[in-house]
Amino acid sequence: ADSVSYQLWPKEMVQDAYYIDGKADMNKLLGTVVRYPITAGQPVTQGALVSPGDRGFLAAALGPGMRAVTIPVSQKTGVGGFVFPGDHVDLVLTQSVRAAGSPETQKAAETILRNVRVLATDQSTESETVDGKTVVRAFRTVTLEVTPKIAEKIAVAQTIGTISLSLRSLADNQAEMDQAIASGTVKVPAGATREQVEKLQG
Repeated sequence: ADSVSYQLWPKEMVQDAYYIDGKADMNKLLGTVVRYPITAGQPVTQGALVSPGDRGFLAAALGPGMRAVTIPVSQKTGVGGFVFPGDHVDLVLTQSVRAAGSPETQKAAETILRNVRVLATDQSTESETVDGKTVVRAFRTVTLEVTPKIAEKIAVAQTIGTISLSLRSLADNQAEMDQAIASGTVKVPAGATREQVEKLQG
């Protein structure tokens, strides 16, 4: 909501594609993404925004250099449907391993990726709400935002075992950032703004 606002504009320069105070519903802009960079103070046109569910939304929502990968999940491996677009998850790989010199195989699990953003469940990039409550539903696929190298890692992992999702707390990101700053792993410049700190957090 703090990314857009109305401002005075010369009447003769107002275009039909602009969002005009009193005619446009500002709430409908929330959750949209821009197709291209917009300079601060530049009027936002209706063609510049893509809404969840629109064609091209997923590509516009991806961060620069990132990729969208889709993995199959079940009720058992998908946190029972309690994962929604925008959530962050860990990926756990379960596979059969055989100890040296032993004919028997055992199941082993390990977390192969942490803090991955969920872009969509099945083919939906938005959550469904009924009477103001988010609907929990089963889904068969989850689309994740990852780097190209991690996309390759996920592709290989799918061939050697089963991938399960582990839902992360909303507070985890800030807690991990606080720990990284305290340990000196992440250096925050003096006088950094909240937006700059969030960018360091990734």
